[in-house]
Amino acid sequence: MASLNKVQIIGNLGKDPESRMTPSGAKAVSFSVAVTEKYNGEEKTEWVNVVVWNKVADIAEKYLRKGSSVYIEGKMQTSKWESDGQTKYKTEVIGFSLQMLGGKQDNQQGGFTSAPQQASPGYSSVEDQELPF
Repeated sequence: MASLNKVQIIGNLGKDPESRMTPSGAKAVSFSVAVTEKYNGEEKTEWVNVVVWNKVADIAEKYLRKGSSVYIEGKMQTSKWESDGQTKYKTEVIGFSLQMLGGKQDNQQGGFTSAPQQASPGYSSVEDQELPF
């Protein structure tokens, strides 16, 4: 039987990305994305934990901030560990592709303007398939 582990989300960052280095020297950047659905006049927001690595992590660290609108493609991954005799689980999206949405960043106000994104010097889309695991 065939299977597929692919996630696509569009949403806004809930806080600034957090960066860390692994012992092997790989960069990982973590952030949460609010994904809001509207139906029957009601809204429901899901918070999705995302981790990006290496080149994508460099871009996320440099350009993403709280409130940034992003499109992420990746895979779902669940980690399991023991803590104080209890089994803990964490499910997150490992992002392979990141696209910044919403326009060019306005450095004076820290937000985004409605102006179209510039292709350089920043990146509007990045993909990285080389993961440290």
